[in-house]
Amino acid sequence: MISRRSLTFGAALAFACCAQAQSQPPIRILVGAPAGGTTDTMARTLAQVLGPQLGRTVVVENRPGAGGNLAADAVAKAAPDGNTLLMSFTSHAINASLYPSLPFDPVKDFTPLTMVSTSPSVLVAHPKVPASNIKELIALAKSKPGQLNFAIGALGSSLHMAGDAFKMQSGVFIVNIPYRGTAPAVQDVLAGQVDLMFAAVGNVQTHIKAGKLKALGVTSAKRLPAYPEVQAIGESLPGYESSAWFGLFGPGRMSPELTKRLADASRAAVQSPDVKRRIENEGATPVGNSPEEFARFVDSEIVRWRAVVQYAGAKPE
Repeated sequence: MISRRSLTFGAALAFACCAQAQSQPPIRILVGAPAGGTTDTMARTLAQVLGPQLGRTVVVENRPGAGGNLAADAVAKAAPDGNTLLMSFTSHAINASLYPSLPFDPVKDFTPLTMVSTSPSVLVAHPKVPASNIKELIALAKSKPGQLNFAIGALGSSLHMAGDAFKMQSGVFIVNIPYRGTAPAVQDVLAGQVDLMFAAVGNVQTHIKAGKLKALGVTSAKRLPAYPEVQAIGESLPGYESSAWFGLFGPGRMSPELTKRLADASRAAVQSPDVKRRIENEGATPVGNSPEEFARFVDSEIVRWRAVVQYAGAKPE
């Protein structure tokens, strides 16, 4: 039989732990993108489970601007106490080459914790474009250099770079048409004002199903289960792969003990059934790798995108 004294001690201990958690400041996850976008959704999905994992309140704070650099700069300059984190995305690696002088070092000023997810995109075309797959598109573009065009939702974005990587590897000349946002870019492709676009699957899947856009290829290494009939671009263009990624960072100089605690909790959150389901509903794939694996990946992405940025001659807006 459990004594009243034991119950009283247990209640007091629980109250003390709760009071201690409440006395600590909330952990902030900064997001360098507006609310409602994929990066924001990933951060909020993770925060709901990460908070209970750590016994802390976790809040998401949006600081869009400069391709994610405003939020990244704030985290780079934050105290390495684990109270300020960054949910970043592919542009973290692209910006290392796109911006000639960043106010932070994209490697040294951050502590990688875990990659949360990856998200492939799809190359779509207006139905008037006389190509049904990647091989036909490359042949068409080579026969009509400069006559086809890509809608670019944001200069320097992973989707912009996916298009330039495609042109670099295939040797075709397709004109970029920049837009201020994905929505107007998609609308002009739907209207036939622009021929082609790399887009997140979630932004165009209803149009593909309705036959208003043609899916020519996906940027993942393998075909997507949702679109088994749509080839991976790498099937016709060996070595091509360009999935967007989303990952959690802390400031640089975090202690190994704190890094492990935050990384373990983040990975457990990513691998929880609820978070995995929500990520998959976004058309993305949960990852949850180790800090060491994530760090190596970021290093390789910086090198990879440097070549594409140099080829494209891209400049920040």
